[in-house]
Amino acid sequence: MTRPGTTRLVMKFGGTSMGDLERIRRAARIIAAEAAKGKQIAVVVSAMAGKTNELVAWTDGAGPAAAGLPLSDDEYDVVVASGEQVTSGLLALTLRNMGLDARSWMGWQIPIITDDAHARARIEDVPGDVLGAAIDAGQIAIVPGFQGVTRDGRITTLGRGGSDTSAVAVAAALGAPCDIYTDVDGVYTTDPRIESRARRLSKVSYEEMLEMASLGAKVLQTRSVELAMAKQVPVRVLSSFIEPDENGNLPEASGTLICDEDEIVEKRIVSGVTMSRDEARITLLGLSDRTDAPADVFTRLAEANVNVDMIVQSQARTEGAVNLTFTTGRRDAQRTAEMMTAAKAEIGFEELRIDDDVAKISVIGVGMRSHAGVAQTMFRALADKGVKFQAISTSEIKISVLIEDAYAELAVRALHSAYGLDAL
Repeated sequence: MTRPGTTRLVMKFGGTSMGDLERIRRAARIIAAEAAKGKQIAVVVSAMAGKTNELVAWTDGAGPAAAGLPLSDDEYDVVVASGEQVTSGLLALTLRNMGLDARSWMGWQIPIITDDAHARARIEDVPGDVLGAAIDAGQIAIVPGFQGVTRDGRITTLGRGGSDTSAVAVAAALGAPCDIYTDVDGVYTTDPRIESRARRLSKVSYEEMLEMASLGAKVLQTRSVELAMAKQVPVRVLSSFIEPDENGNLPEASGTLICDEDEIVEKRIVSGVTMSRDEARITLLGLSDRTDAPADVFTRLAEANVNVDMIVQSQARTEGAVNLTFTTGRRDAQRTAEMMTAAKAEIGFEELRIDDDVAKISVIGVGMRSHAGVAQTMFRALADKGVKFQAISTSEIKISVLIEDAYAELAVRALHSAYGLDAL
């Protein structure tokens, strides 16, 4: 929870904002403008755009551990965590060149304590006392995102997009709000590259943003939103492509505030439409209709850490059998197929089919809780465009449908118009 009267602020700059020295200088000017207002600042940074991919490629080139040795995930983390270390130091150097007291703090120096799941670690604790004392004394603290340290001192990384989570965790530890600067100026009703009439939202609830992030919106990483909601950290999404004026003042803040639902006075029925093409549909044809067959399938998937979303069961042509369809991420599809095929006799099905020519389209809004007819509007809009859906999943504040990939952008535009989002 943000401390009453605090002037602390956590700022986060992503890979695009750290892309080269000139962009780092722009970020430094934004930080300096906030510092001039008397704020105590910690900054979380990503690696330069593309650098993490380069580092991952180097680890791939080095090859896996030889037989009989443990996996090298811990050394993988040592390598890929270095990208954020570089930008932390460069930003601190730049701020010092501007006459500001700045210092970089590595994840192990704070420390940002994580579990030992290398390459996908989860933050367990961020003691805020040392870092808080530093920024309260006037120092600007630069923290590398994406990295932490286990309790026995080994460097870890948090997985793709982990710098957002780092920023929210540091903000929670400091009792501060979190401003995330990125290459867009806020959260939109849908992707403006698909629908030119998309509108920027001034406020979005934590729950809506969590659904958007998990369903295809790429503005924030899902775990960062989960943490912000759990710790009640106010998060603003802002553009990093701004400049202070000649007096060092930033443009009036716009962006999008991610906050508690109670802070949003007028709750929209639908706030956004998202699209995800990272989907694959897997169908088990002729699955035994014994009552424990689906449980057998999904237990195996859970034990292999395969996330399943949409599930549809229908009657098969064969008597005493059903067809079971479910969706996974595309990267998990082949592994899932191999696992199911290897256990075909034990599970008891006739044939497996994979279709990755699909997309998931979702409508999201807290207003769904109290308004009828949301689903009817969705299905009518899709029917009017001749779009057939293959599966459906719902929650209290979202409806998702699986459709043929070729119709994905058409469906987004149709739904955006059907719910009046272009008129917000």
